[in-house]
Amino acid sequence: MYQARIKVALFYIVSALFILLNAYFLVQKHSMIINAMPLVLGIILLAIYTFDKLLYLIVFFTPLSLPLSEIMPGLSFNMFLPTEPLLFGILLIFILKLFATGKFDRDIMWHPVTLAIYFSLFWMLLTTFTSTMPIVSFKAFLTRVWFIVGFYLLTAKLFESGKNIEKYVWLYTIPLLIVIFYATYRHLGYGLWNKQAANFVVNPLYNDHTSYGAAVAMYLPFLFGFSFTKIYSPRVKIFVHIVLGILLMGLILSYARAAWLSMIAAFGVWAVLRLKIRFKPIFIIFLVVLSVVLVFQKPILMYLERNDTESSANLTEHVSSISNISSDASNLERLNRWSCAISMYKEKPIFGWGPGTYMFNYAPFQITANRTIISTNSADGGNAHSEYLGSMAESGFMGLFSFLILIGVVIYTGIHAYTRATDKRLKTIVMSALLGLITYYIHGILNNFLDTDKLSVPFWGFTAIIVAVDIYTRKAAQAETLPENKA
Repeated sequence: MYQARIKVALFYIVSALFILLNAYFLVQKHSMIINAMPLVLGIILLAIYTFDKLLYLIVFFTPLSLPLSEIMPGLSFNMFLPTEPLLFGILLIFILKLFATGKFDRDIMWHPVTLAIYFSLFWMLLTTFTSTMPIVSFKAFLTRVWFIVGFYLLTAKLFESGKNIEKYVWLYTIPLLIVIFYATYRHLGYGLWNKQAANFVVNPLYNDHTSYGAAVAMYLPFLFGFSFTKIYSPRVKIFVHIVLGILLMGLILSYARAAWLSMIAAFGVWAVLRLKIRFKPIFIIFLVVLSVVLVFQKPILMYLERNDTESSANLTEHVSSISNISSDASNLERLNRWSCAISMYKEKPIFGWGPGTYMFNYAPFQITANRTIISTNSADGGNAHSEYLGSMAESGFMGLFSFLILIGVVIYTGIHAYTRATDKRLKTIVMSALLGLITYYIHGILNNFLDTDKLSVPFWGFTAIIVAVDIYTRKAAQAETLPENKA
């Protein structure tokens, strides 16, 4: 009875102090900052007692996060709110817990995919020390670390034994529907088939229509997988079909040609895996096609230069404009950025210019003949427009190599996890995660978004799915063989 009275008294004392502080800041400072204190305390409690809930909260708010520059323009730095401050907090807590306990899941920490990530992070850190702009590079490195800790290491632990995966997917998909409705509603004001409007109607939630299209493309394989699997009830299947239709609408209206291409590539990979076509003939076909392109590169370039179809609201013309390298400003500017990245690499082939520094260093490498009507000297409207060339320019050859190694190990792991899985649910999930990543691997040739939370959630999260299912299926396979070995 006495303890209950103390608790009630403390409640009223704390409440009174909060009201007085709030009144003081509101009247004297004209600030409502104290109103954020309950939210901050709530987040701290989530981080301490229910770490998984905080991760889920971050994933849910990612499609709706806003850049700090939208709220406080004119600052010399930028970040996405509320996700990146929360991720930084998660990183600090993770490091403290790691030092306190000295352990984390060994299967995750020493998985081949994780080792490939360590290698890429090591090289990124090394090139941060040799960077032309160390502070910029350290910020880029730190951002990559908190994305990996939050969306890969801790998320892979959440997916232990194949649990919580659908929850992770839906927590991003549901707010993504809100973004699609928001963008479509704005698009209607300019005319639904207005291609130019597609470039900005998704602002400020996404930087531009290409990152928006890339995110939608990454989640579509999951919706296709959920639609055709037989493990869900008819009511759930109806809901899934509706969401699938909305995402397809968002993809079409994004006018993101790279996202469209990535979906075609993902369908091709799905067909190969479903038909169980062996790797050797595919590799031979790839070498033949590559040889033909190299031998006949001049006639091919001449043919492409004759294509003068520019991107437009007409979907057929918009698709045809993908290969227009003679007059389409978007394509020509992409070639300009690629040319700069290659020139930057040639000047610093070992360590590069430093992570995150391309946009500050590429301007002098622009050739007058390559500049377009949308060219700038500050990387407006995108960075190097390629994950691969961007890594090469910023971190040298090993930067590109480490990224390619990571992709190769993830694909290898995904294919083996898929073939090893006997549960239909897990097979659907692994296939969807792998195809979602394939869309970004292809998209990454033409754009780069891994420095943002919007694409880091699916990129590292889907990688965590593949790793978690791989670990689970390997353990299950070993458990099945143990009785046989004993016999």
